[in-house]
Amino acid sequence: MERLDLKYGLNPNQKGAYVFRRGGLPIDILNGRPGYINLLDALNGWQLVSELRKATGLPAAASFKHVSPAGAAVACPLSEEEKRMYFVSGELSPLAVAYTRARGADRMSSFGDFIALSDICDLSTAAVISKEVSDGIIAPGYEEDALEILKRKKKGCYLIIKADPAFVPEEEEIRTVFGVAFSEPHNDYAPSAEEFSNIVTKNKALTEPAMLDLKVALLSLKYTQSNSVCFAEHGQTIGVGAGQQSRIHCTRLAGDKADIWHLRKSSPVLSLPFRKGISRNDKDNVIEQYLSDSPEIDVLDRWREYFSEKPQPFERDRRREYLAGIRGVSLASDAFFPFPDNIMRAVRSGVSYIAEPGGSSRDDLVIAAADDAGIVMCFTSHRLFHH
Repeated sequence: MERLDLKYGLNPNQKGAYVFRRGGLPIDILNGRPGYINLLDALNGWQLVSELRKATGLPAAASFKHVSPAGAAVACPLSEEEKRMYFVSGELSPLAVAYTRARGADRMSSFGDFIALSDICDLSTAAVISKEVSDGIIAPGYEEDALEILKRKKKGCYLIIKADPAFVPEEEEIRTVFGVAFSEPHNDYAPSAEEFSNIVTKNKALTEPAMLDLKVALLSLKYTQSNSVCFAEHGQTIGVGAGQQSRIHCTRLAGDKADIWHLRKSSPVLSLPFRKGISRNDKDNVIEQYLSDSPEIDVLDRWREYFSEKPQPFERDRRREYLAGIRGVSLASDAFFPFPDNIMRAVRSGVSYIAEPGGSSRDDLVIAAADDAGIVMCFTSHRLFHH
């Protein structure tokens, strides 16, 4: 039996935490010392990116926070405006593009993330990671130069984990809660072409790009704390609503995040005149406040702290007009929509494609709402709860 001692459990008062496995652990610690949550993020993130790689054939990355992906993506090329909104420049490797997208899905939530990469971490990806605040990384390997860059993060304490790509977990998964052991089969769900064959709406024009986005969304939900809803576009998540007791709250949360993501691509945000020396993290905070209806800090009144000149306001009506032109977003839900209000909220954020299990007693009302909006909706028959 191989045992790995941890810094502590979920909280610092829970001393003496460790992980173990008979037959050996499928990971090697190359740098740093892991904590309990670090490993939860690492192992869930590694499964997600491995499955995204297999499902799409593209390098994949995930940015995990508190055992849910703040963002996940595959390596679809970046436009120039996306490079600007993600604070990157020059040529990036496909893996670096995947992580840039995953981190850019929700940069506020990704602050201090745990990174998962499907492929060997190259120099280009390490260079991107070096500029972000992050707690650790898991990948199947590291180029020598990339490893040296990562080892310098966090004053040499950055957690670097190497995963065994050949490892296959046991069929039975066991956990203990309050002294009671739970056993269940490992969730081997993987989206296939058949997943999208049961289109229940009048509009059945499901495009290849939308199928890619729905795969990204569905696999992300597989590793997101339930209830959960995920919006996706251009090979990445753009809004994840996790851990809500009501599904409409999931949809609202994910939709609000998707709206922020779209607004970050708008010219008023891309043209904000930030002063030199403002960090990426400060820019993220200021942009979030700039786009808020009730900012905690009035950035327009305190503009000299952030900008070289006073920026123009981005009024609520202008933002609504901008968002009204968004189309082509994909949405997936980890369980059925019980009411059509979820569809109505999704439409406000430009959703054109939906994948959900189906099976509600009100499926007819949900389908009717999707038909009214011209949405393509398929029933997958697969629930994706994760706790």
